[in-house]
Amino acid sequence: MRCQPRYRGPVYIWLKNKQPCLLCNEAAEGATPICMGCETDLPWLSDHCQTCALPLPAAGLTCGQCLKQPPAFERVVAPWTYSFPVDSLITRFKHSAKWPFGHLLGELLAQSLQHRFEDDLPRPDALVPVPMATRRLRQRGFNQSAMLARWLSVHLAIPSDERLLLRTQDTNAQQDLNAEARKKNLRHAFALAPNASPKGRHLALVDDVLTTGATAQALARLLMDAGAARVDVYCLARTPKPGDTA
Repeated sequence: MRCQPRYRGPVYIWLKNKQPCLLCNEAAEGATPICMGCETDLPWLSDHCQTCALPLPAAGLTCGQCLKQPPAFERVVAPWTYSFPVDSLITRFKHSAKWPFGHLLGELLAQSLQHRFEDDLPRPDALVPVPMATRRLRQRGFNQSAMLARWLSVHLAIPSDERLLLRTQDTNAQQDLNAEARKKNLRHAFALAPNASPKGRHLALVDDVLTTGATAQALARLLMDAGAARVDVYCLARTPKPGDTA
């Protein structure tokens, strides 16, 4: 088309150029913008509860809380503990709109999930991002869980269903509350969208961080009560038990 400007200089083709590591600025060896050294040094979650992914001192265990009160979700998958530098990357992604950090973590989460699918983890029928309150969505401008679900959807070829769940109440920020207060804060906070059809489906909730699991439990219970066959939780990081070190 004649309306397009002529340009005879070199064209930068992103997929054919090496990217710098987003953490140290050294050259990244692969397509993901993180070098091998920084990726190795991330706080990878090792031994953890088989259900809720709470960090534990030995492998193959289920934490006391999950034994006492089994959650509505089947399994939590989280690659990292919520500690440096992952905690900083998530915070900058969520609160400073530094989307490249979120996209990097999302890519690595997708790689982790793909390995799990090839091992023993059943693939879900759909990814379901944790819905955000309308007021907070206006303030932030985006839902980080929905963005993660979209990125995972592309990498894993699993549809993302952002219309299944609604946040019907604007509640207080969860990070400032203890476990019991979180549960009370979430009462009647969520609902199924009109014409939602979770019956018989294996669904995976997507969120950034799992702390007490109150949000995941509330949503998983809602979906299971509506007939879902199974609910898993995919998140970037899992916090240790209060007082424990990651």
